[in-house]
Amino acid sequence: MPSKKSSAKTPDIAVNKKARFLYELSDFIEAGIVLTGPEVKSMRAHRVNFIDSYVEFRHGEAWVVSLHIAPYANAGYTPQDPDRDRKLLLHSAEIARLSTAVLQKGLTVVPVKLYFAHGKVKIEIALGRGKKLHDHRETLKKKAEERDLAREFV
Repeated sequence: MPSKKSSAKTPDIAVNKKARFLYELSDFIEAGIVLTGPEVKSMRAHRVNFIDSYVEFRHGEAWVVSLHIAPYANAGYTPQDPDRDRKLLLHSAEIARLSTAVLQKGLTVVPVKLYFAHGKVKIEIALGRGKKLHDHRETLKKKAEERDLAREFV
């Protein structure tokens, strides 16, 4: 009897809910991220915070800025900076395409979620266009309507 293949993707480590509220997101891309061992262990404990994080392009490389990964308690004697910039692993063509969109169209590249895939930490990034105040109000209005509909059907 053939064995079933299990999905190698595990549940999300962290999701940036605020990015979906603040930006209209498009062009989702999966990227690798350069981490240390204690940072990965801290991620397994879901000790990650996306507040005010974004992707910056420097010298042909992509870096995620201000992604907070809490220090791992049993990391040893070398302290880790929880807010350090971390390099993203992308193809040069993807970096070029994203950086030109940021420069020419005034878009922002934001991290959307972190997850494990095949034992490696992956980060999903997306191009985002900032929403205006009336867009935020529409989003809140839609959420309230969906919540009311869900209450009626229960």
